[in-house]
Amino acid sequence: MTGGERRPTAVRGLIHEIEGHLLVAAAREEGRTAAARFTAPFDWLSGDRRREVEERFEAEYLALARNSWQRTAERAGQLRGDYETRYRALRRRLLAGCLLGACAVLGCVGVLVLARG
Repeated sequence: MTGGERRPTAVRGLIHEIEGHLLVAAAREEGRTAAARFTAPFDWLSGDRRREVEERFEAEYLALARNSWQRTAERAGQLRGDYETRYRALRRRLLAGCLLGACAVLGCVGVLVLARG
């Protein structure tokens, strides 16, 4: 696909879904690693208790990551809206400036034509 072509919506959706699954899998692995580091000094925990603490830690880690992603997505949406509003305003100003410039050039040409004639 060239840079100018757009991917079909279904393909983009599938790519986003795969990225989401990979992101969650990476967060789960980070949570497991952090849980293991957290419980390592607690050698007095039995195997079952250690697993329970690690599972709870991993679940909390994933919940915190999801909350962070949600806040990031919300903020990105706000920023996108702000930038789109500013872009539209700048585009209108540029178009108005170009039209004003074109009118000025046409006016000058008209004056020159009338002055010669």
